[in-house]
Amino acid sequence: MPTYDYKCSVCNYTFEYFQSMKDQPLTTCPKCGGQLKRLIGPGAGPIFKGNGFYQTDYKNNSNNSNSGSSKKNNTKSESTVKETAA
Repeated sequence: MPTYDYKCSVCNYTFEYFQSMKDQPLTTCPKCGGQLKRLIGPGAGPIFKGNGFYQTDYKNNSNNSNSGSSKKNNTKSESTVKETAA
């Protein structure tokens, strides 16, 4: 069950309320009785528990392929420079 943030449009009172996703949003402020608006929050990020997650599990191999192609491009440009200088 998520926690929702609410803000009163009359007194600017901000609070969190723990309710089911199926419940209707709150409409009246508990302090002044004014109109409430439900705020959009960032949400919770993923929670990794345990020792089964490693940095190498999600390693991106695209950096290795790009560095290899850039090395090839550098050697080609060097050989072209030597040929035009001669």
